[in-house]
Amino acid sequence: MIQLCFHGAESTGKSVLADKLSRELGLPWVPEYGRTYCEERGTDLTMADLLAIAEGQQAAVEAARIGDPPLLLLDTDQLMTAAWAEMLFGEVPDSLMAYPKADLYLLFSADVPWVEDGTRLFGQTPERTRFAGLAEEMLDRAEVPWRRIGGNWTEREAAVRAEISALLR
Repeated sequence: MIQLCFHGAESTGKSVLADKLSRELGLPWVPEYGRTYCEERGTDLTMADLLAIAEGQQAAVEAARIGDPPLLLLDTDQLMTAAWAEMLFGEVPDSLMAYPKADLYLLFSADVPWVEDGTRLFGQTPERTRFAGLAEEMLDRAEVPWRRIGGNWTEREAAVRAEISALLR
């Protein structure tokens, strides 16, 4: 089974595209557990919250692996939680870097308009730029394979579809 992880700063189209492509292509996807967590508990996060989010995300991935689909779409993983830890607290617990990694990461650039949804925190340009940089830094730190996805919504979708097609060949 191949795991493809959508990665990047808030409001870059990851969740919308994962949901859309999952339905259209019949691929399972694992939604972002942190979104549900924050919708239920709020966004005043502690490091303990981030560690709980990481555990919840992993449990969701494990559940989605049942049935051994050829490709599993991940709408984030613990490397993004690590970026949150660095952004919010200036440190990354080793445990966040130790989780299993996806086979390929698609890093969504923060080059589209930011949209408030009640769980997002970093909409101002300096913060958003810093957070996007930390997202990329975590991929480099983990030494995982990744590709950048950018441009308008149509270009993003086309690029992701091309990556999925290549992985399924």
